[in-house]
Amino acid sequence: MVSASEAELQVRFRRAAYNRALAEADLAAIAPLLSPDVVLVTGTDSALIAGRKAQLAAWKREFSALPRTIYVRTTQSVIASPVEPIVMEHGNWQGAVQGSGSVIASGTYAAKWRHFSPGWMLVAEIFVTLG
Repeated sequence: MVSASEAELQVRFRRAAYNRALAEADLAAIAPLLSPDVVLVTGTDSALIAGRKAQLAAWKREFSALPRTIYVRTTQSVIASPVEPIVMEHGNWQGAVQGSGSVIASGTYAAKWRHFSPGWMLVAEIFVTLG
């Protein structure tokens, strides 16, 4: 099992990769960050998006919207489990209109990551819209 500091560094790196993929509308870069059974609870209406395939389909729809909203997640803390290959990430998120940078929604999130043989993958995320 990796050390807590190594787990934190790797998860922060993966989150940065996810943010880049969202900004670039890169589904191929998002896919390996998601476990097959990943669960996402949306921030405003608490819609449940279950599974990698469903989440990629949701992102594909988001990426085709005009104007497009660019989502950024900013990690505030990463807590590694001393007994399992899992971590809990907490942070803030915002969605801004592409091109203008005008923030249209923001809030907080929590994410659970698990280490699998290909690396750290998201297994669950929950978002809360606060603004």
